[in-house]
Amino acid sequence: MAASLILNASFEPLSVVSSRRAVVLVARGRAHVMAERDEVWHSASMDIRVPSVIKLTTYVRVPYERAVPVSRRAVFGRDEHSCQYCGGAAENIDHILPRSRGGLHTWENVVACCRRCNLRKGDRLPGEVGLTLARRPTVPHRHTWIYASAGFALDPSWQPYLLTA
Repeated sequence: MAASLILNASFEPLSVVSSRRAVVLVARGRAHVMAERDEVWHSASMDIRVPSVIKLTTYVRVPYERAVPVSRRAVFGRDEHSCQYCGGAAENIDHILPRSRGGLHTWENVVACCRRCNLRKGDRLPGEVGLTLARRPTVPHRHTWIYASAGFALDPSWQPYLLTA
């Protein structure tokens, strides 16, 4: 099932929910549709286009800053699913300073990596096997949790709301 982006009344991204949940929020008057898909759902009394982006009618206070946990899906989203050593399609994650040598599982030490480069590197440093990083890994943008929630690719209709937040 497709996902929908929920925006706060202030247009700040709040969460990613199933399309079914988004339709329920719109039908109950708790949200307004900002962007729709081509898909239409039918019921006995109405036809409704499936929303891609909805905005809540009332402001929801968020008492904390959302931290992005280091996960495979989020690392692939940050690194655009490409190996940070050779530029090929990424299949694994790699710790730059191997955990066997005291490396931590942090954003600055984890990159997306193809299987071939990961096997070549093993438990060594990239320089020891002649590998160089395409770019230095960093803590991702504050809305990277959306990549982890939405899966492989984001709906293009979400982009205007993610850039302004």
